[in-house]
Amino acid sequence: MADSDNKAVSQARLWPADFLWGTGASSTQCEGAAPASDWFAWEQAGHAPPSGAGNGFSHRYAEDFSLLSELGLRHHRLSIEWARIEPEEGRHDARAIAQYRRVLEAARDAGILVWVCLHHFTLPRWFAERGGFLPGNDWSTAWARHVDFIAETFGDLVFGWQPVNETNYYATAAYLGRGWPPGHKNFGEWSSASQAIQLATAEAAVRLKQTGASVASIFGLSTVIPLDELESTRRFVDFFYDSNWSAGLGLFRDGVLRAVGQAPLERPDLAGAFDLIGFSYYCAFGVRDGKLVPYPPERPRSALGYAIWADGLRLVLDRLHAEVPGVPLLVAEYGIGTDDDTLRSEYLEAGLSTVHEAIGCGIDIRGFFHWTAVDNYEWQHGYDVKFGIIDRERSVRGSAAVLKHAAGR
Repeated sequence: MADSDNKAVSQARLWPADFLWGTGASSTQCEGAAPASDWFAWEQAGHAPPSGAGNGFSHRYAEDFSLLSELGLRHHRLSIEWARIEPEEGRHDARAIAQYRRVLEAARDAGILVWVCLHHFTLPRWFAERGGFLPGNDWSTAWARHVDFIAETFGDLVFGWQPVNETNYYATAAYLGRGWPPGHKNFGEWSSASQAIQLATAEAAVRLKQTGASVASIFGLSTVIPLDELESTRRFVDFFYDSNWSAGLGLFRDGVLRAVGQAPLERPDLAGAFDLIGFSYYCAFGVRDGKLVPYPPERPRSALGYAIWADGLRLVLDRLHAEVPGVPLLVAEYGIGTDDDTLRSEYLEAGLSTVHEAIGCGIDIRGFFHWTAVDNYEWQHGYDVKFGIIDRERSVRGSAAVLKHAAGR
């Protein structure tokens, strides 16, 4: 799509004046794995490609913020890596703290408003070796101490918080054999970790609200479409929504956490923990014979194997609007990993059109964050999957114009 076409389409839409235009990223993917993290050990053991120095963000952050400012993408979510801040239990690294403050100060100077994530899939090795978020490790004490330390140390430079990335996906990746450390495949551990991570993000949200900054969730949300009438398909659809939607949203809405495989846990103090319900959207799924399949089946596949289908975003927005009516929503991640930047532009336009139409239908959507700004490390795929509107050499791709014009620049 030509730049003039992007501008014409985007200017035809009127967006709310205070709409949040942003990008998202994570420490491990941009800076490389912290030496004291479980992911670094995972790489060293040969379970994932080496992340090296990431995409160079640790020394090119000022340049990156300048590019984002020029594009009008004034909000940026990054993660402050726990394993860099506290490489050994109880010992905080002054150099890492100073580095992250320099990053946040550079963002402020460039006019970028930073949202900070405290856990984006990776953990300090000392915490992981004690059991991470599994029973038997006093995770809540260490986690609360870390949350408070981050708030006290960096809160003056933070616009908002998105405490834990994709709470529902973390436990699945780590404890159902999806290739994340510790690499277990154990339903009981998955169930326990699922409950714990939902508690961790909500408890962090309550503590971080005390800074006066906004707090948003990041749930990884997809919808599923049954493709047959088999009992196995019905059971899987129920399981999917119970584990990926009902647990976290139920805790927020009702103050009761119903994690699959766990007794209901009443926590009325955690109801309404977030100011915005934020979520990532990448795809929808079909379910056939009790198993996930790409949906729609005729759509082209992304490099990660799912069907490229922007329309599925509306399914998520409609379901969220029904589940938590009246609660402001945030599209916290939306993007596509591809070498075809024309496809990325088209996918962005389709997603923005979906969001704009949903706002017109009365759904309260406060912002749109693209994943990601600069091509980065994609976990099990190394640097082969390109999600950025900017490449690693810091050349701005044509797809960036879609967001630039939508943001009014």
